[in-house]
Amino acid sequence: MTTSRVLYLFGSAAPPVFDVGRVIQDAQARGWDVCLGLTPTAARWLDPQLSELERLTGNPVRSEYKLPGEPDVWPKASVIAFAPATFNSINSWAAGLTHDFVVGVVAEGIGKGIPMVAMPCVNAAYVQHRAFERSVAELRAMGVHVLYGEGGFVPNQPGQGKPKAYPWHLVLDAAEQIARERA
Repeated sequence: MTTSRVLYLFGSAAPPVFDVGRVIQDAQARGWDVCLGLTPTAARWLDPQLSELERLTGNPVRSEYKLPGEPDVWPKASVIAFAPATFNSINSWAAGLTHDFVVGVVAEGIGKGIPMVAMPCVNAAYVQHRAFERSVAELRAMGVHVLYGEGGFVPNQPGQGKPKAYPWHLVLDAAEQIARERA
């Protein structure tokens, strides 16, 4: 699918990532050309589906940095949506630790002025760590629309997650709103 609206959909290794195929279809129904990027662990989790996800998007699924001199195979992003974003990904991004491809792209995307939305997927024990709230605040201060708390993702107690209830529609709605504002 080729449109003028390109959504980079990035995901970390949290259980809602298993629904990414459906989310891609929902984004495409909204008129997005989708490029899927995954953390290495999320890519390992989805390994049996990667060929199908590439067929669905019409773009290679990426989880590693390209080699120097290799061409970029994706079109330029209109919006980047990072969901589910784990505790590790949120904290790494806010701190500028770019060991994973997707975290590197979103960290650089701040400087490039690419509009971004992120929605964490963390449990209530992780959010007790002071670094998490600081990281969310830091990302928001850098212009990232973080869907966390009221009107976004609300953590469950450890072991009581509900992956099928992850509010993916909020991420796509926010990407739509950002795209309208930037048009």
